[in-house]
Amino acid sequence: MEPRLLHGVTDAVATVTVHHPGKRNAMTAEMWRSLPPLLDTLAADPGVRSLVLTGAGGTFCAGADISTLRESPGEAQGLAVLAEEALAAFPKPTLAAIRGHCVGGGAQLAAACDLRFAEEGALFGVTPAKLGIVYPASATRRLVSLVGPGTAKYLLFSGELIDAERALRTGFVDELLPEGELTKRVAEFTRVLVSRSQLTQAAAKEFANGRTDRDGYWAEQMRGSGDTAEGVAAFLERRAPHFTWTASGAASTGSG
Repeated sequence: MEPRLLHGVTDAVATVTVHHPGKRNAMTAEMWRSLPPLLDTLAADPGVRSLVLTGAGGTFCAGADISTLRESPGEAQGLAVLAEEALAAFPKPTLAAIRGHCVGGGAQLAAACDLRFAEEGALFGVTPAKLGIVYPASATRRLVSLVGPGTAKYLLFSGELIDAERALRTGFVDELLPEGELTKRVAEFTRVLVSRSQLTQAAAKEFANGRTDRDGYWAEQMRGSGDTAEGVAAFLERRAPHFTWTASGAASTGSG
């Protein structure tokens, strides 16, 4: 199979899989280019309530396909930034499920997700210093927000790889799982995500990402959504809530 992004939706969770096993799932220009429209399609699907990004086989993503950088490094980087920003802007919770190498552009994609779960043995690196490339400002700021300026500089200045334990300590990884447990844990956690209020999640994502001009909008959404009344009623009646607000702001008749 040629290098491509695979995707599917199961139980309200979309899974996007980086598939380029011949090069440890390195991203080609066409793969970078195809991610934003794919994310737009999944974001607009009311049946999608969360998204998981992962890699085929035992590797998450080893970065950009280096052969594409020989031709036009500036264009390749621009495509990577557009893909990164599209992933960061996805309106529903996103989770990177990481095995093996998460390096360069792979780390850039993982950092653009809301959460990162990794399997023991995973390796992380931000490697532009090995290639004489200026890491994008957006990706640098996102990395600093995750791991702090000290660790970000360590990674950027050296290009060295760090293990999953250090990635967990520094904040790049949110959960570290024993070998063989990642798939099960991601499935468990995404079941939790899709059962919760999308209204809460969407507002929290905007606020956590630094947006400061939509407090009134979200207060209005909460008043008109019905999610608050449903959540309180479900709690008092000791039942699972049926939240209906979707990330598009419209009510859904699907299960919550």
